[in-house]
Amino acid sequence: MPLRLGTTAAGLVTGYVADTLFGDPRRGHPVALFGSAAARLERLVWADSKPRGAVYAGLCSFGAIGLGVALQTATRRSPFARFSLTAVCTWVVLGGRGLATEGAEMARLLEAGDVPSARTRLSHLCARDATALDSAELTRAATESIAENTSDAVVAPLFWGAVAGLPGLLGYRALNTLDAMVGYRSPRYRRFGWATARADDVANLLPSRIGAALTGLCAPLTGGRAREAWRIWHRDGSHHPSPNAGQVEAAFAGALDIRLGGTNSYGGEVESRARLGEGRDPEPVDLRRAVRLSRLVGASAAAIAAAVAAPATPWGAAPVQSIGRMRRGRAVRRSVDNFAGAVRAVDKARSVR
Repeated sequence: MPLRLGTTAAGLVTGYVADTLFGDPRRGHPVALFGSAAARLERLVWADSKPRGAVYAGLCSFGAIGLGVALQTATRRSPFARFSLTAVCTWVVLGGRGLATEGAEMARLLEAGDVPSARTRLSHLCARDATALDSAELTRAATESIAENTSDAVVAPLFWGAVAGLPGLLGYRALNTLDAMVGYRSPRYRRFGWATARADDVANLLPSRIGAALTGLCAPLTGGRAREAWRIWHRDGSHHPSPNAGQVEAAFAGALDIRLGGTNSYGGEVESRARLGEGRDPEPVDLRRAVRLSRLVGASAAAIAAAVAAPATPWGAAPVQSIGRMRRGRAVRRSVDNFAGAVRAVDKARSVR
């Protein structure tokens, strides 16, 4: 691996490839361990209080960021160690392979008419109540989850890894995991999870829009329509309750010429969401197209992340080293160490959302 290209860039690409080939670690997944620890802390500090929830979010997310800072500092003078850690952390925090696998399995079950199994399987993608959903609604739910999580589980981690290195990777994954755990508008978490949900919204503002833009660029490669993806994104992206999920869902709807949105149920609470797009309701074949589009958007995001990280590694990053011309019989080692601020963010303790 040519370290002169940048240890962070090389690590991000290697981690992305590892996720694409192998998916999530099968045992001892660090995100699952983080989720278990966060759940134990929640039991200790929970109260129907926004300040208490903010403390909880801060302890968990800044703990992950602190670990990233420590690892980044410890490997500051070791390019290979920095590359290796970045690759492993990227592999762990990404969820692209798992997302595509779940989407393809949902499509297979729906094509086979196995609605009961599809209802059970939907929980691997999102927390929507599937007990009364028919085939059409299950297809819509899965397609929306593929679109949203293309941003949350692939584009956003790569973005934060590119601009903030290890602290960005671990911090984003931690924050997004917390959002999946407590970021609901249920009676228990309406106040306690408020800070987590708002922080996750902020962390995803740029990545979600990058994901929507990449959806438009990649649409023609799946037989989709780039112009419609951009038009529906700009017209309908803000109609979603989430400031971020609607961006990529609208872009996917336009690219695939389908219509998303409608009535959803979460934990007994019903939400009526605006329609996104002008096409027909999605079918299993569209879910498969959404999976292909998700993979292309992820690959594009990895390429862009590497390009952003390559010229200047983030704060505390390992020096980019190369061997200069010989001087008095010895090679001259050049070292570059650039700085940038560390930031926050996360992903899910429960597979993918």
